[in-house]
Amino acid sequence: MITVKGERSYSYSITRTESIFDIDNDALLSGGDAHPGARRFIIVDKNVYGLYGSQIECYFAERGVAANIRVVNAGDKHKSETNYISLFGDLCQYDLKRRSEPIIAIGGGVVTDLAGFVASTYRRGIPHLKVPTTLMGYIDASVGIKTGVNFGAFKNRMGSFEIPAGVILDKAFLRTLDKRNLVNGIGEIIKLAVILDAGLFEDMERGGESLVLNKFQDELGQVVLDKSITGMVRELSPNLYETELQRKVDFGHTFSLVIESESGYKIMHGEAVAIDILLSSYLSLQRGILSIREFERIVALYESLGIPMWSSHITPDLLWDGVSERVMHRDGKQSIPVPTAIGACDFINDLRCDEIRSAVEILEREFGDEVAA
Repeated sequence: MITVKGERSYSYSITRTESIFDIDNDALLSGGDAHPGARRFIIVDKNVYGLYGSQIECYFAERGVAANIRVVNAGDKHKSETNYISLFGDLCQYDLKRRSEPIIAIGGGVVTDLAGFVASTYRRGIPHLKVPTTLMGYIDASVGIKTGVNFGAFKNRMGSFEIPAGVILDKAFLRTLDKRNLVNGIGEIIKLAVILDAGLFEDMERGGESLVLNKFQDELGQVVLDKSITGMVRELSPNLYETELQRKVDFGHTFSLVIESESGYKIMHGEAVAIDILLSSYLSLQRGILSIREFERIVALYESLGIPMWSSHITPDLLWDGVSERVMHRDGKQSIPVPTAIGACDFINDLRCDEIRSAVEILEREFGDEVAA
């Protein structure tokens, strides 16, 4: 027998910048050749292109770098194998150099996931740079190395892990977001606060609606962003390739995927995560793990931020299907993260369908009017 053995090593930078499209800002040219005549394949969100398209084109033209720009629609329904194949075909025609001409993804999580999957499979992997433009992308989707697309009714069923050449953060993009897209990203921040960081939760309690109104542009908003990213990186770094499948950051991701899918992706990812968080927290309360005081703090934070608490698509059977699907994803175990207190969590592996039915009955009665789209 011959054994092949090795260790994966990885490193990439998450860089904060300002005025990303300023001609003198080199951030967009990192990760590859920057000399005149170099090329980039740029995948950009349609909404972002409408706002910044002329600036993007001017930036690369002024730097002497050829930019082949592909504009894609945002939204999970466009995170499809059809769009993946279309972009892959375009890239085959443009045919970047394998190491020195990276793909650049400018957009939300759908765009960075889609572009990352194209990059991971083109010639078995070429570099890609991620520039998140949504709150969801800023603190969650762009930080890790997951890539992928939805396949039929299955969210993220096609995908890979791919180390980016880098992640560039410019919070000025958040100024253009409407309230719903801000709330969508806040769902992932609440996830981190509830299971990892009581201080972050207190910051959000203190900020309340002002975080949304100020679009995270003030000092407290920056603190919340920085703590969220730091917490996410701390949790992901030792386990980027998910060798260990019992993960704290899977909090809010047991039921949310089937809620999104059942809605035809009318419910946004962060909205579904927020509903999942409330449901998982109530299941913990129901078991006597989480105190009523801590659960009430979560509810109060939702109310202050305008976070959706329920969906008309939810049924006990749908949620149980979500558990069954996650059991396969987590290699035969439920491994459901539930909070034990604000800032701490544990995992349960014996959730029963009757517990879900009881929780649905009570939560729908209490929060049925606070529904997502």
